[in-house]
Amino acid sequence: MWWPWQWSALAAAAACFCLHVAAARLMEALWWRPRRLERHFARHGVHGPGYRFFVGSSIELIRLMVDASSRPAPPEAPHDVLPRVLAFYHHWRKLYGPKFLIWFGSTPRLTISEPELIREVLLSRAEHFDRYEAPPLVCQFEGYGLTNLHGDEWARRRKTLAPAFHTENLKRLVPFVGETVQRMLEERVLEAAGGGEVEVDVTEWYPRLPQEAITLATFGRNFDEGSVVFRLLDEHASYATEAHTKVFIPGYRFLPTRRNRRVWKLDRGIRRLLARFVAGMQSRGGDRQGERREDGGGVRDFMSFMAPAMTADKIIEECKNIFFAGKETLTNLLTWATVALAMHPEWQDRARWEVLAVCGRRGLPTKDHLPKLKTLGMIVNETLRLYPPAVAIIRKTKRDVELGGCVVPAGTEILIPIMAVHHDTNVWGADATEFNPARFADSEAGNNRPRHPMAFMPFGGGARVCIGQNLALMEVKVALAVVLQRCEFRLSPAYVHAPQVPMILNPQHGAPVIFRPL
Repeated sequence: MWWPWQWSALAAAAACFCLHVAAARLMEALWWRPRRLERHFARHGVHGPGYRFFVGSSIELIRLMVDASSRPAPPEAPHDVLPRVLAFYHHWRKLYGPKFLIWFGSTPRLTISEPELIREVLLSRAEHFDRYEAPPLVCQFEGYGLTNLHGDEWARRRKTLAPAFHTENLKRLVPFVGETVQRMLEERVLEAAGGGEVEVDVTEWYPRLPQEAITLATFGRNFDEGSVVFRLLDEHASYATEAHTKVFIPGYRFLPTRRNRRVWKLDRGIRRLLARFVAGMQSRGGDRQGERREDGGGVRDFMSFMAPAMTADKIIEECKNIFFAGKETLTNLLTWATVALAMHPEWQDRARWEVLAVCGRRGLPTKDHLPKLKTLGMIVNETLRLYPPAVAIIRKTKRDVELGGCVVPAGTEILIPIMAVHHDTNVWGADATEFNPARFADSEAGNNRPRHPMAFMPFGGGARVCIGQNLALMEVKVALAVVLQRCEFRLSPAYVHAPQVPMILNPQHGAPVIFRPL
């Protein structure tokens, strides 16, 4: 029989043992393993700013980014924005070369910017790498759709949605996009100007276009019902930027804060409306599972592809993902293209002459006009080169893999700075930081330039290239064509050129532009 003091001593010993094991595991994760990995990479000639207990490189990284964001881009070289947008990369690349190691907390993040190594990660040896998994708080807003799925589920979802994003299906949206931009101009620019000029912040004005276009593409003839859902999704998505800029705290999204209660209410409303809509579609066999819609220019809407093949919950997550990614990408691209053309009136004039020659003075662009707008296509590509929507992408090694002469351990994150590759003078020449759409003249003529396939990747690369790129490119060409037909524009004196990345590349202080109707 044991005395009480013996039981107490045993409990104390057990507690001490558990604490010792926990402390050992914590030290292994937060100190010994990072130090071993740091020595491993150093033996392969890969160096970096060095690991600091628990925080890794984060404090220095944040300091560099905050310092850079306090100053606008240099007026003498306005498109040389890499030192501002990816200040940490720009600083550490000068010190450690094109391949270096940083630490995101205790997670090693190998940064590579050589196109051949990027090709291995995204194409030739892609089976060794997986997509970086976003924090749950971010996925909550973006939706667990294609962007945030992995493995077999991602492959099935991609196969289901691919026909919806085929160019021939999307071309039927062209008239709707043109009419929408025309209405936007009439309501906000032409009437307000009254024959004079009007200043518009295009970062606030352009989002209406992708919102309406994606609503039609997703819901088709049920546009009015879809508009109600997407109004809720719009507010829901407004919390995503905040999620991207906050430090992830496990469990925070479950706390009943005022903000979280509003998010929960929005989520319930979205799910309720979409579930009712999906149930109706599925009861009709997904709108007879392939009957071509004759409204909206004959476009077959995305919902008719999803309803027969996916559960209501999966459709809800995919709708959130399509709305969020599609709206942000197109708004970004339209904003930077407008800013670039306002900065470079000679290219604005060239694009306008082309649009007038192809589409006429007031005729809306048609699907047959789009391939003929070659100058406009060059301008869009150059905008995507200088101002890619996603300035970097991350992959994660599934297993130990050799990359560029270095064995990269499993679990290492691979950071690919897209903007750095797009601004690389070794790839693009001495004028890499200048706005020169003529560099894409050969690609518009259908010729292949002697350029590495991974030198230009505004929508990512490999199997996970953005499924919505055709939609974004079609919309931006139609929208810019309509604007160029009807207006001249220049930057407002209040404009400050200050690209930043809270989530997707956008102007830190907005983009006020002065429009003059023609």
